[in-house]
Amino acid sequence: MKIQHYRAIFQFSCLAIILLAVSPELSLVVSSFKGGERFSELWLLGPNHMAQDYPFNVRVGEEYSVYLGLGNHMGESKYYLVYAKFRNQTQPLPNATTSSPSVLPVQYELRAIVADGATWEKPVTFKVLEASRVENSSTVKRMLIDNRDVAVNCSAVWDSENKGFRFELFFELWLYNAEQSSFKFHNRFVGLWLNMTA
Repeated sequence: MKIQHYRAIFQFSCLAIILLAVSPELSLVVSSFKGGERFSELWLLGPNHMAQDYPFNVRVGEEYSVYLGLGNHMGESKYYLVYAKFRNQTQPLPNATTSSPSVLPVQYELRAIVADGATWEKPVTFKVLEASRVENSSTVKRMLIDNRDVAVNCSAVWDSENKGFRFELFFELWLYNAEQSSFKFHNRFVGLWLNMTA
């Protein structure tokens, strides 16, 4: 055998040993390029499964529906929690800058395990069961959300700019953190404005 053959075998062997030694780090680099950005989606669709015809002018005793959906692009299956909350036009929404949820009480919750690359969607029905109006103030006292009777007790004053008593039913997305064994606000929320003028 010529010396060139031994040199080629030696170089090939060195290259193989180097690749084996760096393979764990190399797999991390390759997987990070493959995965891309990791994120979750949260959306609301109207009763006809479209981004239109959302309920707005609501009346006591009438049932309304929307579709709540979420998509998982986190690179693995995730366990999600969605909190439904209710507010007037002056009460706080979640703060996207500080990634903190709204301090308002939870009215209803939904849970879902969603595989990576998959979506989950559910129709959500709601009905105002009890409301009152005194002069320039309207109070929603009780609602039915997916057949669950909840005490809301939320008041709004007359909004002269929008000509109505404005309330918002909104949904916050929370993600299960296995290291902390608890859910953490995932900095996503969607809302539906409701007018209780009628």
